[in-house]
Amino acid sequence: MTLPGRMLRGAVLITVLAALALPILAGLGLTLAASLGYLPAIGARTVSVQAFLMLFGLPGLGTSLWLTLVTGIGSTLLALIIAIVLLVRWPGAARLLPVLLATPHAALALGLAFLLSPSGWISRGLAPLLGWAQPPDVATVNDPMGLALIFGLLVKEVPFLLLMLLAAVRQIPWRRHMALGQAMGHGPASVWIKIVVPQLYPLIRLPLFIVLAFALSVVDMAMILGPSHPPTLAVALTRWFNDPDPAMILPASAGAMLLVALTGGSIGLWMAAERAVARFGRLWLRRGGRGGGLGSTLALPAAMGRFALLLGLCALLVLAVWSLAWRWPYPALLPDSWSLRGWMRADWAGPLVTTLQIALTTTALSLMLAIAWLEGEDRGHLPRARWATGLIVLPLLLPQIGFLYGLHALFLKLGICGCLWAVIWAQVLFVFPYVMLALSEPWRSLDPRHVRSAAALGAGPLRRLVAVKLPLLIAPVLASAALGIAVSVTQYLPTLFMGAGRVTTLTTEAVTLASGADRRVTAIYGLLLAVLPLCAYGLALRLPGLIFRNRRDMSPRHDT
Repeated sequence: MTLPGRMLRGAVLITVLAALALPILAGLGLTLAASLGYLPAIGARTVSVQAFLMLFGLPGLGTSLWLTLVTGIGSTLLALIIAIVLLVRWPGAARLLPVLLATPHAALALGLAFLLSPSGWISRGLAPLLGWAQPPDVATVNDPMGLALIFGLLVKEVPFLLLMLLAAVRQIPWRRHMALGQAMGHGPASVWIKIVVPQLYPLIRLPLFIVLAFALSVVDMAMILGPSHPPTLAVALTRWFNDPDPAMILPASAGAMLLVALTGGSIGLWMAAERAVARFGRLWLRRGGRGGGLGSTLALPAAMGRFALLLGLCALLVLAVWSLAWRWPYPALLPDSWSLRGWMRADWAGPLVTTLQIALTTTALSLMLAIAWLEGEDRGHLPRARWATGLIVLPLLLPQIGFLYGLHALFLKLGICGCLWAVIWAQVLFVFPYVMLALSEPWRSLDPRHVRSAAALGAGPLRRLVAVKLPLLIAPVLASAALGIAVSVTQYLPTLFMGAGRVTTLTTEAVTLASGADRRVTAIYGLLLAVLPLCAYGLALRLPGLIFRNRRDMSPRHDT
């Protein structure tokens, strides 16, 4: 490794450790200290297990734990099954992915609430058939079993896992496996399930654990779609941390540690289940058979997947309709009158500007850090170590609420809580991993002969980066930037904790308004939330063609 390469890698590593990893560990440590009764800010200085005893004495904790496990593990397992089945039975679903992947969780949850509620679009469509003049008295949203939350998580997680599967399938010779398996008399479904999927699963294992950790600790979707009395554990913790009584911080911190342990335990349980399924799978394969009935077995999950994806698209449509509706009585399928008065009445401009400021700054910082990291790897000529990958995905595997309160306390001591830069810093913790993961593979795939040619012509490392690598990688760089904006826009807890109520974004406003009575205003915030990432992805697709319109070989269309 050259001296400049060592210096760049060292500088990037120190930056990531100091700005990202250490604050997370500090936040986790302060939350752990509070859970053990040490919080000098409220006069608690005795280390004990009293906070855990207070937590276990709170009403509804057992139900919250049960709901968290059922919704988190259940939605992840169903999403994995449906994503695999869609890959086998409906590869055309890939065309729907960009819109659903770009839509923030809160916007999708609001749209689904407008669809699934007793007075929602589905109920209005069924009303003429069933003779309903009034909305049915059934809890289809915020139901006590968490079914609406499981469905909402499915709509968001299936596209992500399907995208990971589509990326993984390109890394194995699946067409050769299909030809070989069908030549031996197996049907397409049998070849997929018996030969291709076992090779795909290890490639999507890490994204799957990220999905599981998210589903167990999600707050914004759970506040909109999930049960409320009692809610899931993450929502209950958010309420306790924001309780007017400061003494509630102690059991809330104990609950945050419990959620961290629950997430770790669930991942461990999942890994144990993997081994059991693998053992069962080997026995199944040794029994032989050509899996003739597998095709019909997959019909139900395939239908569920189609229904979930199509309902996700309808959720965006109903947001647009409600944002323009003025008078819309039940059971009319469409509004009686349309108006822009909702847009003129709602105060959405301020949160929109703040959201854009945070998203652009957060994405720019994350992108610069990711490019510096990848360039350091190139100059060092070393593969990424497993500990480095673990460091990058650490914020995605830990429940946010497990360390955000401690980070909030740390920022308060430093006197930087409640300002825009505190929110930006907190959001970089979550935007950087996604940008890094999205940019890594295209960066490694760049043909090294371009860089060697530039070096042979006398170009230095900086010029090779600016004049050769970045122009060649402009499309993945812009796509990663669009992903960064989408991730930033959707952040709820980091904005809530670090903003201390003084920084309002579209997401915080949308979640607050979700329980309000004016659906028009709620729909406006939800629609703006959905449109921002879509605009970012649209620009990421169009800009490379515009930038290189006079350079045929650099145009993305030339590859096709």
